[in-house]
Amino acid sequence: MTLYERLGGPAQIIKIVGDLVDLHLQNPRIAPRFQNSDIAKIKHAASTFFIAGSGGPNNYTGKDMLSAHKGMNIDAEEFVAVLDDALDALEKNNVAQREKEEVLYILYSMRRDIIRV
Repeated sequence: MTLYERLGGPAQIIKIVGDLVDLHLQNPRIAPRFQNSDIAKIKHAASTFFIAGSGGPNNYTGKDMLSAHKGMNIDAEEFVAVLDDALDALEKNNVAQREKEEVLYILYSMRRDIIRV
């Protein structure tokens, strides 16, 4: 069974991602990044990315992680804040430990494409 299936499929992943973005908007370390952003568009792009990355249908048409984060100067502290919010969103949605670990591993594996020093 894929991670996509174990997370509950598209509806549950969309909910998790929605909660994650909402947490980012409340996080003083991350929220400034979202000023003047179309939050619905961000939630949709992040959801389709997450669905594809977890083994679901690949309907993601956005940029790759390196291109999407180029020039943003994201540092290690901000990256960890994103991971903390992700863990909180997973916990809020009662995701099991194994799946939480897999999601965090996948997110952490993108670190090199996101943090630009």
